[in-house]
Amino acid sequence: MNIAGKAVLVTGANRGIGRALVEEALSRGASRVYAGTRQPLVHPDPRVTPLILDVTDATQIQAAARAVESVDILINNAGVALYDDLTDRAAVEESLAVNFFGPYGVIQAFLPLVTASRGAIVNNVSTMALAPLPLTPAYAISKAAAFSMTQSLRALLAGRGVRVHAVLTGPTDTDMTRGFDIPKATPEAVARAIFDGVENGDEDIFPDPMSQNLTESWRSGAVKALERENAAYVAEPVAS
Repeated sequence: MNIAGKAVLVTGANRGIGRALVEEALSRGASRVYAGTRQPLVHPDPRVTPLILDVTDATQIQAAARAVESVDILINNAGVALYDDLTDRAAVEESLAVNFFGPYGVIQAFLPLVTASRGAIVNNVSTMALAPLPLTPAYAISKAAAFSMTQSLRALLAGRGVRVHAVLTGPTDTDMTRGFDIPKATPEAVARAIFDGVENGDEDIFPDPMSQNLTESWRSGAVKALERENAAYVAEPVAS
């Protein structure tokens, strides 16, 4: 899929990776970029259409879906990361509400448009979906759920001509990782790698130096092979 001429929707578009994704889509010639944010957004490029979109608010999701004419690439990027130790149920519920049920609700609302365009869904999960960091276990749980949803949708929607990508992001220099003194990729570099992966048709995208260390072992490993084997149970040919 070439980004040029496509309509792209990005949630969590006001900062960090989300903002970088908006700019990268524009630089690659996207015809329209819908920027979903919780607060009003002003952007100088006329190709950007701001959307008030809190992914935990079903009313806002439905209103945004009615306001959008077409979507070729839906990017679920909005997320929250909380420090916790699994003693506070509220932290787990909030993480699931934003990081799992948020993308789920957005996908359900926009799926008719993505299906009509035979487009792509891109879910920005995390390497923590594979191995949790015990400092943010609720975040890891919610991202693991989002990754499993992504794998399931990949199989379920293949017959409709919709591609589903998982972005397994490692440490990135955003507000979420401000308290971690570790090497981090820039949001701009991650955004470039995400769109490279979409254009290359990569099912699982590893967009930064840390996550890229997992690429080869993941793609050739037993877990990925099992995913493909299980997907065959619902495989259908794409209609012409």
